[in-house]
Amino acid sequence: MSSSGRLWLLPAYLNEQAKPDMFLPSACIQIIQSIRYFAVETPKIARHYLRAIGYVSDFSLTYLMPLNGDVSHTQMVDFLKPVKEGHDAALLSDAGCPAVADPGAHLVQLAHQLEIEVCPLVGPSSLLLALMGSGLCGQRFCFHGYLPTDKNMRAQKIRLLEQESRQQSQTQIMIETPYRNHVLFESLLLNMNSESLLCVAYDLHGPDQCIKTHTIQYWRTHPVVFKKVPCVFLLNASFVTCKE
Repeated sequence: MSSSGRLWLLPAYLNEQAKPDMFLPSACIQIIQSIRYFAVETPKIARHYLRAIGYVSDFSLTYLMPLNGDVSHTQMVDFLKPVKEGHDAALLSDAGCPAVADPGAHLVQLAHQLEIEVCPLVGPSSLLLALMGSGLCGQRFCFHGYLPTDKNMRAQKIRLLEQESRQQSQTQIMIETPYRNHVLFESLLLNMNSESLLCVAYDLHGPDQCIKTHTIQYWRTHPVVFKKVPCVFLLNASFVTCKE
């Protein structure tokens, strides 16, 4: 393993208006300067982000592999060949931590299979920031990603998540496409019990950041006017104060 390079997992900002020293330690930025191989979610966004954190290398000498649904196993193996030869590489998604509610897990898994050292770097995760700020139980939680788009299936899923939360004392975390935030919010209000808790956390690290936790009864009389920004929803139906 010592003769191989390393695969660095590089978090990205959640909002491009955030200053680098707010979300990424200087040591992480220094590590990135020498890297020439990047697996990225969107090349254009990756180039913009790298410049924002002070990456000075010429992009004509930098390889950015799009890590989308079309990338093949062979392409990922080829991407990691220079790493096996001693060069470092980095995995970068459009926002937040790579491979956490974002692409990249298969590349990381392949790196393990090839005995390449995987090095996660410190940076923002919208899921953890929302959980930290929610006041809901952080001892037992589960991320469910996107709920069904079908109205009836979504309602059924919400009721199931609320039931599981009550039975397991577990915080349930979910996200939605920004332009559909209001749809999920309204479904939660319609299908959850009045005493259950709901946290709405949107535009994290952005100028309009908001993290608020209240009962469903409260939210029904204090609706949220959503902007088209990323939002994390967290529900807990078991208690107000986390039980140990």
